[in-house]
Amino acid sequence: MSETKNTSKLPITKKEVLNDYQLAVESREASLIGRKEVFMGKAKFGIFGDGKELPQIAMAKYFQNGDWRSGYYRDQTFMMAIGQLNTQQFFAQLYAHTDVEADPASAGRMMNGHFATRYLNEKGEWLTQTDKKNSSADISPTAGQMPRLLGLAYASKLYRKNKSLSEFEDFSIKGNEVAFGTIGNASTSEGHFWETMNAAGVLQVPMIMSVWDDGYGISVPQKYHTIKESISEALSGFQRTKEKAGFEVFKVKAWDYVALLETYKKAAEISRKEHIPCLIHVIEVTQPQGHSTSGSHERYKPKDRLVWEKEYDCILQMRQWIEKEKLASPEELDQIEKEAKQAAKQAKDEAWKAYSADIKKDVEEVLNLIDKVAVPSTHKTKITDLAEALRKELNPEKSHIIKVAKKALRLIKNESFTEKQHLLNWLSEKSAQYEEQFSSKLYSESLDSAINVESVPAAYSDSSELVDGREVLNACFDNLLEADPRIFAFGEDVGKIGDVNQGFAGLQEKYGELKVTDTGIRETTIIGQGIGAAIRGLRPIAEIQYLDYLLYALQTLSDDLATLQYRTYGGQKAPLIIRTRGHRLEGVWHSGSPMGMILHSLRGMYVLTPRNMTQAAGFYNTLMQSDDPALVIESLNGYRLKERVPDNLTEFRLALGEPETLRSGTDVTIVTYGSTCRVVMEAANQLAEEGIEAEVIDAQTLIPFDRPQMMVESLKKTNRLVVVDEDVEGGASAFILQQILERDGGYFHLDSKPVTITGKNHRPAYGSDGDYFSKPNVEEIFDKIYSMLSESNPERYPAIF
Repeated sequence: MSETKNTSKLPITKKEVLNDYQLAVESREASLIGRKEVFMGKAKFGIFGDGKELPQIAMAKYFQNGDWRSGYYRDQTFMMAIGQLNTQQFFAQLYAHTDVEADPASAGRMMNGHFATRYLNEKGEWLTQTDKKNSSADISPTAGQMPRLLGLAYASKLYRKNKSLSEFEDFSIKGNEVAFGTIGNASTSEGHFWETMNAAGVLQVPMIMSVWDDGYGISVPQKYHTIKESISEALSGFQRTKEKAGFEVFKVKAWDYVALLETYKKAAEISRKEHIPCLIHVIEVTQPQGHSTSGSHERYKPKDRLVWEKEYDCILQMRQWIEKEKLASPEELDQIEKEAKQAAKQAKDEAWKAYSADIKKDVEEVLNLIDKVAVPSTHKTKITDLAEALRKELNPEKSHIIKVAKKALRLIKNESFTEKQHLLNWLSEKSAQYEEQFSSKLYSESLDSAINVESVPAAYSDSSELVDGREVLNACFDNLLEADPRIFAFGEDVGKIGDVNQGFAGLQEKYGELKVTDTGIRETTIIGQGIGAAIRGLRPIAEIQYLDYLLYALQTLSDDLATLQYRTYGGQKAPLIIRTRGHRLEGVWHSGSPMGMILHSLRGMYVLTPRNMTQAAGFYNTLMQSDDPALVIESLNGYRLKERVPDNLTEFRLALGEPETLRSGTDVTIVTYGSTCRVVMEAANQLAEEGIEAEVIDAQTLIPFDRPQMMVESLKKTNRLVVVDEDVEGGASAFILQQILERDGGYFHLDSKPVTITGKNHRPAYGSDGDYFSKPNVEEIFDKIYSMLSESNPERYPAIF
């Protein structure tokens, strides 16, 4: 580890120095103004990058076109320095302006300080990445940016080493791109940080990790966060040597402008040329306004620390250095500061004006309509009072507009006149507009959306081979890997042995380690590795060995991948496919079916539950034609069951959200999915022996769910509904009932109360009996459905027990 010290050598021109100083002052002023705007009630919350201006400007100097940032919510100066954020946009995000032109990062959806560049056009198509500086979209959870950072860096390694990827110059130029990460010192205590740093060292990827160390994590000092109270000392064992690969570790003071420039220059050269990861520990950082607008740092920092922070504020230190080097006079610097502060104030004014104008227009429209409604109404006084209350709102919001319109319409619900209809029409149009602003783009809306891929039925002939299900998958993956150089697969045991169930058997030997790769036991960064690579135009298949272990990666899946398109207003996407296996097997930790958790956590991803490996192959073919992220859950006990290989395996595709009727019937509709399909079919056959004809429907995908509303059509015929699900009570079965009965109106066709047959509220004990008594079994399904029919027709179906 080396600590860079000021050599007094100036690596850049005087003009650049003064421009940097002006930017630092303007960014600082934006932070100071931003805090005031929150306290004035013009914004909900503020978190700013004050105190980190110089390190971020230094980092930006060596951030080239094609490079990527995966950082956290204090990098405003860096984003300004690379030309991907101006001060007006900074304030537009603070105000949550829903115009994507005003806030290109998120159109008002992300909290301030959450930065992103748009690498998709308005149609959701890829833009060139190598001609611009790129930032992946931030998330608030501390260290949540780390797993994605690994993938952004790993993509450069693949683009450099896999020669078949050289044609994709919109995404990489020979893998020369560096991924820059940033994090606060306290957040380095998170497991995401340590897992990512270890993986980056193992993989040897071009990643520069900057730690802004201000000595605190909100109010908690360093001694409670980090062993040795220094992340660079804690990670000194990561330092590379002549004999062993590792990191290059640097330490530099946040207020030492020249040393910062030298450090980032050296790190960028090493990482870009040699693909060596670097850690830059930026120490003696100050945080002049404290953690956020939620509190004051004077409450927890000792007086001597506060005094020191004023003296070693990086902007003050830079000014003193400039004066010492005689690069500008005090008067010139005063003028620069004056202009920078004025620019920040003007940007704030322009941002507020633009934000207010949009709302003011809507306010004026609704008030005009309400005033007209009041005239013929018998509730004129009350309606007028509503309008006056809105007129007096100091900072009206869109919710105020909707509230007053709806309250006025409640008052005139029994009245009829033309003005009322005009208000109704306006409310309908405005509600649709607001719905688009606040709730659109959760999934891809491009032509490549997964729901636009149509089915191509499996074709069979007399010569169709009967094989183990795993062999169908193996053939599918073989075809995909051969067809597209961007596709690669990775995960625990995926490479050499071809995964624990042999889906990739022999494929690493055929395609090489860059295409079929083993990883360590590190679920969170397996997902992050896939997210970053998918952001950079590759088509990864990331494997989580068992469904139960998805818990390790749930935060990254839920907070990062599932929200990506939504939080960037369609500006970014990561079409990652996650492959896993689960459901029926023995043992507490290899048999979970936490589908409710998955459905609740992963809105923004598609969740596919094929009942066998042929159906899984059809889904993989579909997903590779699309640009949505998805989770595919294979049936753990189905790999050795026999299946026929479709003659058109390479073309065979399954449309998402289209169930399949496995058995026709007239007495009861049974809805299920995945492994349970086989159990339900056996129960249905036994019910038929008693004269009960069950219609069995395989949902196939839970998100999206039954787009053609096949299940309601079945209910019109059977008037009874049973949902069979391996999750706990009220898990996925509750979601399925809500979709069928509420969303699709299935309640209207029921003659009996719906029944759910679920797993027990625990996981199975070890052994086959544990599975039998803990998950839905044939006898339980038979008994509950027979009882349902017996209740309505006891003469025909007398009680058995």
